[in-house]
Amino acid sequence: MDVPLWFALLVVGVLGVKLIRPPLWLVVVLLLGGYLLADSLLAPVIETAIK
Repeated sequence: MDVPLWFALLVVGVLGVKLIRPPLWLVVVLLLGGYLLADSLLAPVIETAIK
């Protein structure tokens, strides 16, 4: 069974918010920060560190 990555991330995100109940501002900061880092000059450095 192949599950798209975006769907798996969405399910994990929804379950995490419902179970852990972090503040909304923290969720927004993490999403915005991740989006901005993925499109920055640091993206190749982060990708190398992850691999």
